[in-house]
Amino acid sequence: MIDDIYNRRILELAADIPRLGRLAKPDASATAHSKLCGSTVTVDLAMKGDAVTDFAHDVKACALGQASSSIMARHVVGATAGELRALRDTVRRMLKENGPPPDGRWADIAVLEPVRDYKARHASTLLTFDAVVDAIGRIEAARTAAAAE
Repeated sequence: MIDDIYNRRILELAADIPRLGRLAKPDASATAHSKLCGSTVTVDLAMKGDAVTDFAHDVKACALGQASSSIMARHVVGATAGELRALRDTVRRMLKENGPPPDGRWADIAVLEPVRDYKARHASTLLTFDAVVDAIGRIEAARTAAAAE
């Protein structure tokens, strides 16, 4: 198992996570936690319209959670809410339903494909994706509430 899922590229990504920390004034924050392994990822998002304009995260996770967070941080700025929701769904299908990895700017996620064979590692790998989608939902809910006032 160690050689399959903790390969050199995953360890490189885990060792070099961009955008660590917290935003001073995020539009929303969200935390995702894996009860199984204890990993936690907290993300801060800023959005203008439908696009992410700034991102930071606090990652207290295993190497897989760190690697997926590293990939997220490298590509999230400029991504749209719809793109990020679709990404989360694609990664979930990749791990749980033997689906293909994402392509385009998210093609690096293919490095996490071997995790599909280790169900106990799915939750930690998905943390960053779940937290980002949660934060987007919070931003959209706040905007809807503000518009209704």
